[in-house]
Amino acid sequence: MKISLEQIELVVYDFDGVMTDNRVMVDEEGREAVVVNRGDGLAVAELRRLKIRQIILSTEKNPVVSRRAEKLKIPCLQGSSDKKDTLIKHLKKHNINKEQVIYFGNDINDLEVMQWVGFSIAPADAHPEIKKIADLILSSGGGEGVIREFLDLIRNP
Repeated sequence: MKISLEQIELVVYDFDGVMTDNRVMVDEEGREAVVVNRGDGLAVAELRRLKIRQIILSTEKNPVVSRRAEKLKIPCLQGSSDKKDTLIKHLKKHNINKEQVIYFGNDINDLEVMQWVGFSIAPADAHPEIKKIADLILSSGGGEGVIREFLDLIRNP
């Protein structure tokens, strides 16, 4: 990796396809549910303990994303049609340099912001266009512990 633990100011996660396997279950009432990886939850807590700020940035506005963010105790920015613009505003508000941002993304709606930040990470099953521009492609697929894998990489470079 070309970014060290000391350089990281913010880690940004797309939700669907990063924290999940990109599938959704819908019941007869229209309620949605997803499966997440508990190892990722542990990794988020450990990154917080290391004083690394983290957020979820999602195109979709969905209560399931809100609940997961609450459980993880990290902010969630939802309903963003322009992830780069949303992140620029967040960075300005919190005085964070884009070069010290890591972005986890998996699909074409993450492309522009992934090219803009300091370091971009893709799950193994990300869209081919995302894999082309990612600084790091993990061996884990979305929902299979990508954040946990990242934590292990920065602890044991």
